[in-house]
Amino acid sequence: MNSKNFIVCSFHTPDDYYRSHADALRRKLDSLEIDHEITQISLSDKRDWAHITRKKISTIHDACNKYPEKMVIWIDVDCSISHLPDYIVNSSADLLAFQRSFGSPLQIGYHNRTRFWEPCFLAINTSPQARKFIKDALELEQRSDLRATDDYFIEESWRANSSNLTFQIIPGSASFKKRRAQQPMQRQAFFFFGSSGNVSEFKHKVVQHGAKASTKRTKTYRSKLLKLAKYIEKVLPQKPRNRLRKISDAFGITGFLVARPSTKTSGVTQRTSDKLLQWIFAKGLKGDKSGLTELEDRYNNQFVANYAAQSKIEASKALVEYSDRGDDKSIPLMWWSKPFPGNFGDWLSPMIIANYTSANIKWVPPTTPYAQRHIVALGSIGRFIKSSSIVLGTGVSTDDLVLNSSANYISVRGPITADVLMASGGKRVTAFGDIGLAISEIVCISRSATNGRIALVRHYTDAGIPLQLPDTIDEISIMMSRPENIVKFLETLNKYDKVLTSALHVMIACQSYGIPCGLVNFNGYQDNVHGSGIKYADYALGAGVEIINPITVELDLRTHDVDNLVRDVKVDLDKKVEVIEHVRSALQLIEQ
Repeated sequence: MNSKNFIVCSFHTPDDYYRSHADALRRKLDSLEIDHEITQISLSDKRDWAHITRKKISTIHDACNKYPEKMVIWIDVDCSISHLPDYIVNSSADLLAFQRSFGSPLQIGYHNRTRFWEPCFLAINTSPQARKFIKDALELEQRSDLRATDDYFIEESWRANSSNLTFQIIPGSASFKKRRAQQPMQRQAFFFFGSSGNVSEFKHKVVQHGAKASTKRTKTYRSKLLKLAKYIEKVLPQKPRNRLRKISDAFGITGFLVARPSTKTSGVTQRTSDKLLQWIFAKGLKGDKSGLTELEDRYNNQFVANYAAQSKIEASKALVEYSDRGDDKSIPLMWWSKPFPGNFGDWLSPMIIANYTSANIKWVPPTTPYAQRHIVALGSIGRFIKSSSIVLGTGVSTDDLVLNSSANYISVRGPITADVLMASGGKRVTAFGDIGLAISEIVCISRSATNGRIALVRHYTDAGIPLQLPDTIDEISIMMSRPENIVKFLETLNKYDKVLTSALHVMIACQSYGIPCGLVNFNGYQDNVHGSGIKYADYALGAGVEIINPITVELDLRTHDVDNLVRDVKVDLDKKVEVIEHVRSALQLIEQ
């Protein structure tokens, strides 16, 4: 068998049991002409079997680094093979292994098995995603002080990376351990499973995974209610629809329907990792920086953070930076914190407010009832203005809303929002301006020589659109929340000749700095960004600049002349100064 595209690795300890099995495995692989590296490791007095198993992860990782162009196949040294099937060695899957307990596809699910894989045979392919899987497992193993076997760290990395991995489950019948009466078309078995007895001995002495709670019933129930509410809202005439929205927002029904469900259902408690993430977020809200750090260390000692977990931790750190500023006073501020780690435009709000006060900034979720006086600033969140709100440059995304006329309005985004307020029985507001247009006065960046290239920044709802970009365009993510990341993002934008974006507040930032910018949406996905489109004119009229509406472009941007999409618009300094005075007025009012 030609093994130029793969290599088998394993290790053994110097005791008779494992050394003899290693010799047998080497002989078998030699007879099959399969390249292999089976090494002997030394023992120390402090190492027991559970600790020794963890060496598997570094052995696989080292082989992956040594042979970047080869599939790396791990075989437990007391196991063996009769051959290696073509469906394994010629597979394009990132990860190949037997399911836990050599089960069948009918047994897939964490309600049946607490771990997904049986890593006595594990094939890691050459893709970056596959190599990241083993790298993450190694990093967790190295930093963790848990008493756990290799299975634990492999499972954690699997849970963190599975959404990005292609994987192939080897049929349980391919193991001689799980042979049954011959069935038609049954694959030939190739894997011999060995057992030293250590697994059963250490079963209750090492960290084990528990059953993963299911939230399917809760999600289904909530999604059905949300779907029904949207349908009712759609078919009602405007006045009853607005009354329904007002009641839903006032009593927190909107927040309940759009919130993520709890992962505690039917008496089954959620995973410890989910609990820790909730506690980390709570520490961020409370401004407990040391408590957050302690919990983050605890999390990293036990788990590999997937993107969702990393994002929630990042948002928690951003919250604690605002909520723990060393001041006795706190200013409640309403903005959208999600999707985590945060959307640039939404998280401009606390960054700008914090620049003009030393007080702690307390996050107020838009969809929850809140009676304490608070500021509502940047974004199209006018629908969620409360009687206790101090409104600062806020806008609306559609004009068929009723705004709360009892709130204290310092300014609104533009005259369209002001007209909606008037139609809602409110006072006439003539002070306009989205506070995001003042960002260049807060983060002062000298725009000098640029790099001759174009930056593309999508609205987060456009992230999954399959675009084709010319070589002249670089894509930059909009997902961020921490102040230092926002500063870095703004510095990066200023290095480019031009910017294309489908996000309003990226265009506003560009117009604040004087970066030529084009506002676009994507053919077939024009409705991705919420609202009727009035916010673009509302902003422009409030900022005193040219009205720019999104231009629909094809998904293949190589077909477009980008220069025709870009406009060179800059907000006047006087308008920036005016908006900053609005901010100071709002802070003076709330700090009284």
